[in-house]
Amino acid sequence: MANSSNAFKASELPESPQSHPQTLSPGRKSYRFWLILFALLIAVFLSLLESYAFSTILPVVVEDLRGTQFIWVATTYGIASTALLPLSGGLAEIFGRRPVVLGSIVIFAVGSAVGGAAKDMNVLLNTAADTSNCAALQGAGAGGINTLAQIILSDLVTLEERGKYNGLIGLIWSLSGGVGPVIGGALGHHKTWRWLFYLNLPLAGLCLVVITIFLRVPTPPGTIQEKVKKIDFIGNTLIVGVICSAAIALTWGGVVYPWNSARVLVPLYAQIALVAFLNINLLCKLRFYYDLSPLLIPARADYLPVYFQACKSASPTASGVDILGLTLSTAPLSMIAGASVTITKRYRPQLWFAWCCMLISSGLFSTLGADSSRAKSIGFQAIAGAGVGIMFSCSYFPVLAPLPVSANAYAVSLLVFLRNLFQVLGVAAGGAILQNELQHRLPSSTLSSIQDQQSQNIAFAIIPLIPSLPQPERDAVREAFAEALRVVWRMLIGFSAAGVLISAGMKAVPLHTVKDETWGLKEGERDTVKEITRSDGEAALDVEMKA
Repeated sequence: MANSSNAFKASELPESPQSHPQTLSPGRKSYRFWLILFALLIAVFLSLLESYAFSTILPVVVEDLRGTQFIWVATTYGIASTALLPLSGGLAEIFGRRPVVLGSIVIFAVGSAVGGAAKDMNVLLNTAADTSNCAALQGAGAGGINTLAQIILSDLVTLEERGKYNGLIGLIWSLSGGVGPVIGGALGHHKTWRWLFYLNLPLAGLCLVVITIFLRVPTPPGTIQEKVKKIDFIGNTLIVGVICSAAIALTWGGVVYPWNSARVLVPLYAQIALVAFLNINLLCKLRFYYDLSPLLIPARADYLPVYFQACKSASPTASGVDILGLTLSTAPLSMIAGASVTITKRYRPQLWFAWCCMLISSGLFSTLGADSSRAKSIGFQAIAGAGVGIMFSCSYFPVLAPLPVSANAYAVSLLVFLRNLFQVLGVAAGGAILQNELQHRLPSSTLSSIQDQQSQNIAFAIIPLIPSLPQPERDAVREAFAEALRVVWRMLIGFSAAGVLISAGMKAVPLHTVKDETWGLKEGERDTVKEITRSDGEAALDVEMKA
């Protein structure tokens, strides 16, 4: 990858334990800190709410807009939010934290406005008249928001005290996952799904105002032209291209083209090569290759609404309520896990326990059938939610602890990138499995009724029809969905088992008690940044204070 400023190149990271460290006494935080944290949490909430809510109402949107490309809406959002993560971390180092996070919020808001005004699936997904793809815009903005929120938090607090703040972000994840499907289901049930996009606009505007006023942190020196030259266009273009092609291959495999087709195999092999390159050549140099267990988090709850809508004839709103067992168990465990790290200064036992919960819950999900009780399915979700909550709060510690605090932006953006990468691939792979299995398991009479949509939209085309199907065809369709989803759950068992094995070799590293002064929040002063020379002869950034 050509230029180095935003590529994950360990050779350019400082070798010293800290770069411009500032010891932080864990005292009371200023009102500016809490306002900034509030704005970041609201922005993260919006980005997550969109993802959770839209997955619930997707069948309604597809039917309303007479679309067939249902899987590409969620996939496009995930691809954009993942592929641009490395770029957002690099841009934060080149242009500074504030302009990048503000730009991400603006992009997300523009995507929301375009999505709310969509007249057909072409506008919602990929319009030729307007190159502003709303799913891609929202995904790109969401990726930048999630990355910059973690980077800014790493700048403002030490790793030792970060556990409690990770718990707050975990609470936001859980809250969005809990209310998102319910809000989406309610809006979809009343055919008012456009408000899911429009409601983002006033809150995004509030976040913009708060961050603009209160997030006063140093900005790197240099002209716009000098900074643009530092962007690694080649490396980021390769990453975007490989991720897009791999998601397309997983979506096409067995549905549009056979699995042994070159159109499917070549992109998949390119994706495997990219992941291997990142793991072997970069992560080893960054010294947390053995801590990759948090990066293998698969797509866990994306297909639970499909189970309840297809097998239990639940409405979009009811399916959102049915997965509250997962989302409501995430928040308390996330906060407890974060607090436990702050108190004990240990994080490995929590991660081991989390991966065991993930493995057990995936195995239990695989036992669900069309006639399984709701109590059983909701109880299984509580175990999965415990694993998800702990994983979210504790996954940053084994990544950031071995590195100098000056490497936070690179490490955090790489962590979020790889986590989202596996999430996107998990969703795409699960969708491909579901499509393929339904093609083989559904009654021929059911398939013939949607033969014009078989190449793209089997699951979401059939779900609205199930309550009106005659018996015994209705029960046969429900059983086909249950068996197809069982294969998806088995895929999650494999992911979780890999996480258990990798986390077993995780080493204990002490948590930092300092933060990087270079990007710290300054009180009552105007901040500029100048370039200095460290004792090792390399250039570094320093803060010049002006009254």
